[in-house]
Amino acid sequence: MMFWVIAATLICGASVLTSCKTAQIQKSNSAQQVQSIELIRTSQSWDGVELPDYFQGRPELVAVKYVFPAGQKLGWHHHVAMNYGVLVQGELTIIGLDGQTKVVHEGEPVVEMVGTIHHGENRGKKDVILYMFYLSQKDLPLAVQHPEITLE
Repeated sequence: MMFWVIAATLICGASVLTSCKTAQIQKSNSAQQVQSIELIRTSQSWDGVELPDYFQGRPELVAVKYVFPAGQKLGWHHHVAMNYGVLVQGELTIIGLDGQTKVVHEGEPVVEMVGTIHHGENRGKKDVILYMFYLSQKDLPLAVQHPEITLE
């Protein structure tokens, strides 16, 4: 259920780039309001680089849940398509090939680098759970691996 709440908030706030109106839910005789909290609105990745223009042609939106066990490192890679997400558990460290580092904390959004080689690490003691949303196209890889670059 939390996944769909996060997905709806992100899609409504970031993908469509419009804010949702406060909705009313009728429950019994009392009315409760749905909260809409914009987590991020940006045209830059976490390292401050401007995001590329959208692809031409039909989009393919992809949502992925990543689980990084404690101590796990993801190999060096880069993304072809824009992507963003929310870290729902743990703490994830993202390291660029140039050494630039971003620590994403539980509950925080992140806009990934596009075309820049980087990798992620869970340096914490509990699993990291990260929901990512890709603005891609059919047959494009979500990530291009770079096994020729060794992890330390």
